[in-house]
Amino acid sequence: MANKKVAPYGSWKSPVTTDLIVSETIRFGLTALDGDDIYWIEGRPSEGGRNVVVRRSPDGTLRDLVPQPFNARTRVHEYGGGDYVVHDGTLYFSNFSDQRLYRVTPGSEPVALTPAIERRYADMVVDQRRQRLVCVCEDHTNTGREAVNMLVSIPLNGDTNDGSRDDLQILQAGNDFYAAPRLSPDGSQLCWLTWNHPNMPWDGCELWVANLGENGFVENARRVAGGAEESIFQPSWSPDGVLYFVSDRTNWWNLYRVTDSGVEAVCPMEAEFGTPHWVFGLSTYDFVSADRIICWHAGPSGSALAYLDTRSGALTPISLPFSSASSIRANASHAIFLGSSATSTGAIVRLDITTGKLNVLRRAQSAVVDTGYISDAQLIEFPTENGLTAYANYYAPKNADYEAPEGELPPLLVISHGGPTSSASSALKLSTQFWTSRGFAVVDVNYGGSSGYGRAYRDRLKGQWGVVDVEDCVNAAKYLVERGLVDGNRLTIQGGSAGGYTTLCALTFSDAFKAGASHFGVSDLNVFVHDTHKFESRYLYGLIGPYPERKDLYYERSAINYIDRLSCPVIFFQGLEDKIVPPSQAELMVEELRAKKVPVAYVPFEGEQHGFRRAENIKRSLEAELYFYSKVFHFDLAEPIEPVEIENL
Repeated sequence: MANKKVAPYGSWKSPVTTDLIVSETIRFGLTALDGDDIYWIEGRPSEGGRNVVVRRSPDGTLRDLVPQPFNARTRVHEYGGGDYVVHDGTLYFSNFSDQRLYRVTPGSEPVALTPAIERRYADMVVDQRRQRLVCVCEDHTNTGREAVNMLVSIPLNGDTNDGSRDDLQILQAGNDFYAAPRLSPDGSQLCWLTWNHPNMPWDGCELWVANLGENGFVENARRVAGGAEESIFQPSWSPDGVLYFVSDRTNWWNLYRVTDSGVEAVCPMEAEFGTPHWVFGLSTYDFVSADRIICWHAGPSGSALAYLDTRSGALTPISLPFSSASSIRANASHAIFLGSSATSTGAIVRLDITTGKLNVLRRAQSAVVDTGYISDAQLIEFPTENGLTAYANYYAPKNADYEAPEGELPPLLVISHGGPTSSASSALKLSTQFWTSRGFAVVDVNYGGSSGYGRAYRDRLKGQWGVVDVEDCVNAAKYLVERGLVDGNRLTIQGGSAGGYTTLCALTFSDAFKAGASHFGVSDLNVFVHDTHKFESRYLYGLIGPYPERKDLYYERSAINYIDRLSCPVIFFQGLEDKIVPPSQAELMVEELRAKKVPVAYVPFEGEQHGFRRAENIKRSLEAELYFYSKVFHFDLAEPIEPVEIENL
């Protein structure tokens, strides 16, 4: 301690630099197994955020299968996922720039399978018996109406590089949304999920099963589970042809299966075996054999990767150096997953089923940060409105080289996660350590409405968005102030997307915070409900109320309408090609604050969509936010940062 330098919080020099965060970090996505080969997606900020499908051969050789300038990323639901499928060494993927499906065989260039028209494809599965892909299609060809979603088939060996040929066949249509088409092992049955406005899939959806005739069309379709009040997640067929799925019918997302006598629970417990269906291709479990599942579950009693005996329902935990596992794929010999922990960023991990040996195949972050600069997440429970409890991950300031002057308390950065039906993870995020290693305390709030705590907790936000989430963020900050851990006069809040909306509401409708940062946040619900994409176009009906019947609530909970109540500095970050939260949402707010003479800064990014993927923009947004707080709270920066124009300061 005696050797530490004394400097104010916020001004500490840190090895967790923005260059470290962006230049040596990749973002992992969808995993797959094909024989002995292992596949995954790498999102590379250094390549402009391009998604590349990588294959790892048994000898450890890594090979990029998606050549420049291709980008394996679908825009179905705008959030994408399920961007590729692989079968017998042949890759089929959706290309971001034109949203066409392409086939890549070893040693060849990509060949287009779909025509050059306004259609998008996702969540593909190979129907080997009929030599076709079955997938979700989102048709945007009729610009005068909402996009049409359906299940379709496309021949595996088609070739439409000239852009004209169209071999698409519609298998199922008529509902607003479809997902997770999955074939039984013998190819005789197809299951899928479907739902309609105004539901989101975590509100309620249906699981359907149908026979497939020799011509490949659906016959005898029937609903086997789900409804308007039941959320179904990840239907999967066991090797012996039994249909399994995750349902929240008893509050928690538990595993079930379809039997001749109906639906039965496989392992009932107060834990989540599923997660919100924000993107396609999510997988929290898979089959080692007909009698054995490998799965991830999390709940109040803890979380674990485990083997589940499908006959007895017994769970056997697997010892892991990771605190979370996702994108799980398995076969009889090994399982792969994305693993992360409080001290290491994400990794592609292989588990040998026979020996139990773990092998890290690839890390998202090649550089290792000394633990002296890493602040561990501390789970806190704190009281909130109506006598309820909410949850958050708290990170204290930590830097091996520095301490603050005696008596000084750190500024607090409250993070409001996106979604809002999402959650804050305790896994290591260097973007969080960027703040804590410079002397900020951080609290990442799992406000009411977050997933991971059962359906009742998710439903706290029903009709209460802009109220419950704001109250929980404010109460998390108050809890830390009351315990003498942070400076009550230097409370800030930031969030992206839905978290940006909560941020703007918290800055406007409470006086707890002294500054804030909105990353592509919603400021005007009335504009948002008319100017967003299909997937979320009725989302607010559940979060706020039906529109236009409750137009009054949309007005009351929009920060843009109460600028007179907002008097603290705010910085806005916005992608100019964002189709989910258009730039107008930030620009309207900036104009109003500018006119009101409130300190405001605006940092727009050309070419960015919803969430920043390019290295230079990730770097700029972090540094600009730090610069902004340094000017608002009057502390010196350890190193020079490109200034941001702050009006009215």
